[in-house]
Amino acid sequence: LQSGALTTTFTAAQGLMLMLPNMYKIAGELTPTVFHIAARALAAGTSSIFGDHQDIMAARGTGFAILGASSVQEGHDLALVAQAATLESRVPFMHFTDGFRTSHEYNKLNVLPDEHIRAMVDEDLVRAHRRRALSPEHPVIRGTWQNPDTYFQSREVVNPFYAQVPGIVQAAMDRLAGLCGRQYSLFRYDGPADAERVVVSMGSGAEVVRETAAWLRAQGEKVGALQVLLFRPFSAEHLLAALPETVQSVAVLDRTKEPGAPMEPLHADVIGVLADAVATGRRQRMPRVIGGRYGLSSKDFTPGMAKAVFDELKKPEPK
Repeated sequence: LQSGALTTTFTAAQGLMLMLPNMYKIAGELTPTVFHIAARALAAGTSSIFGDHQDIMAARGTGFAILGASSVQEGHDLALVAQAATLESRVPFMHFTDGFRTSHEYNKLNVLPDEHIRAMVDEDLVRAHRRRALSPEHPVIRGTWQNPDTYFQSREVVNPFYAQVPGIVQAAMDRLAGLCGRQYSLFRYDGPADAERVVVSMGSGAEVVRETAAWLRAQGEKVGALQVLLFRPFSAEHLLAALPETVQSVAVLDRTKEPGAPMEPLHADVIGVLADAVATGRRQRMPRVIGGRYGLSSKDFTPGMAKAVFDELKKPEPK
């Protein structure tokens, strides 16, 4: 990356953990790249090679954007979206699919032709990346050591780069849709505009929630499913636009465990966005928001379990 090459890597779990120090540097120096992650469990009380979101959640503080797919087709398409977005934003990306459940799934997909890939990758941005390479021919200073008088400011100065990432990613998704016809959004909502109960999830579990919600709607229930595709930077604006105003109760499902925390990361993000929206008058009422944990180490997540979450949201005092 420092030499101006278009660079990528593929990793998961403990391998991703060993990259964390460099990831802070890559993001801090605004160096575009995409790491493709088969999101997997971390060795804790025991080890496991199977899938969940513990590794990407452990890396969420690095400054990498995090874009997650729920299927092999999404994984194929969003890999290109991530590459286009990182070159434009200069924020590096982790692009993940669920380990084994999606990364090793045998399924049909529509392969993007080379001409679509070329159309999505702006060669002017590639050349700009190469011009930023470290070289004795045009020396620059990078990766300095800073004291308290300047370190704080240099950390804050990256904020505008992150503020523009959601718009850049959505624009890349729209360009892809114009090429192949498959439209993506930062937050995908499936359900009626007057839904009363919504389940929020990310990764392959979102497909189960979506199918279960569709079946429940056929039984006359006002339910919806909301899938998070861009987890970092987390766009409050796009979440609020996707979630119906009518919703009375929300369940946020996390495929990770953060021992000792009051709630899991995605749950905390959703509560924070909704509470701030109510406090600032952008939303009229605060729905009840509960959290759930599922599917660690690829433990099966079935429609019956998803239905149990929707049923829990009916209760006056849900778990």
